[in-house]
Amino acid sequence: MTDILDSTAAGTTRGAVSSLFPATIGRFEAPEDRALIDGLSRWVEQHFREQLGQRPSCHVYVETLPAEIVALIDRLRDSPVIRELIVRQVPAGSGFEPMKHTDELYISHYNKDRGGDQGLFDRHYDGNLRFLSSSMVVRALIYLQSDASYKVVFGDSRVEKAFTTYDFGLLDFHRELHWVEGNYTPGGPQRILLKCNYLVTAPGAGARGRFALAANTAVFYVVKAAMEYSKSPRTPAQKAVGHLCNLFRRLNIVHPLVPLAAIAASAIGVAVLAYVVVTP
Repeated sequence: MTDILDSTAAGTTRGAVSSLFPATIGRFEAPEDRALIDGLSRWVEQHFREQLGQRPSCHVYVETLPAEIVALIDRLRDSPVIRELIVRQVPAGSGFEPMKHTDELYISHYNKDRGGDQGLFDRHYDGNLRFLSSSMVVRALIYLQSDASYKVVFGDSRVEKAFTTYDFGLLDFHRELHWVEGNYTPGGPQRILLKCNYLVTAPGAGARGRFALAANTAVFYVVKAAMEYSKSPRTPAQKAVGHLCNLFRRLNIVHPLVPLAAIAASAIGVAVLAYVVVTP
């Protein structure tokens, strides 16, 4: 891990790192932070003008953006305002590593189209690795531009928030059941936010921490690829993947291993069918 949370700076929370990280609301108040957010919003509106005019939402990995923009985003995702709120609520001596390769710029239109974006309105967990006892992923939702017409409900933490510009929320990526309430208002302000992820591992996790990083990276990339492919689906294949995303999302609520078992069973079924077809 690249950093260790100082035992003198950590809060009073103790116990396993696998316990729920409670949803936490914050806000950037410093004038320099707000100026930075305003500048990033203006850049997004100019650079993604075409995407902003379309209904489908748009996810872009931060690391693919111009270096000067990534440097500005770093000032937000590495901000002491966020770090200190995380430190207060995890065990002292925990490993702490920003997962910048998974961070995204998100232009959100909240589509109810049974495709990849449907999950915003459905009750869901973002990830399915909540059975890992040695780690957690804390996700920061940093709102560069938003009004209060949508509310995010964090069910496990019993927290609700209609996020506006300069707000941010921290949630447990794998363990917080949450959803969005509200309706799209044509002509309303664009909703632009950053999704930044931080891996926290138990003190002395060692190899388990490295495994957690690899496992989380795989989950991020596979799930994101499937959701992007099925977003606002038009072709039969896109619609099929979209329905599978929604099905696995519901199965994940039952237990995180259920969708993995379903995938394994499907793969075995396909293999058996292929063997039967090609075997004389």
